[in-house]
Amino acid sequence: MSEFKRIPPEQAQALREQGAVVVDVRDPQTFAALHIRGAKHLDNHSLHAFIQGADLDAPTVVVCYHGNSSQGAAAYLISQGFTDVYSMDGGFELWRTTYPSETAQGTAE
Repeated sequence: MSEFKRIPPEQAQALREQGAVVVDVRDPQTFAALHIRGAKHLDNHSLHAFIQGADLDAPTVVVCYHGNSSQGAAAYLISQGFTDVYSMDGGFELWRTTYPSETAQGTAE
């Protein structure tokens, strides 16, 4: 079994540009207010469906508020068979200051 890797926003952006899946584990209201463009929101209600439909070998970047909760979520995805998982250090708070134009509002993504 592999382990997830911790990466800075710059590496997350590079992976995102190469087609990595970005998942956000913050609460729904905070996600709706602002999130990484194209990110999928994951919570207890959507997690099972996400895992069922996911390519377990696709690069997956997990994002939370500051980079702490994403580590637990990344470890969980590894335990569910995902093979290429990253936890973004600094979380969304660092992302939005690094890449402000790469954020979006709403719940449709």
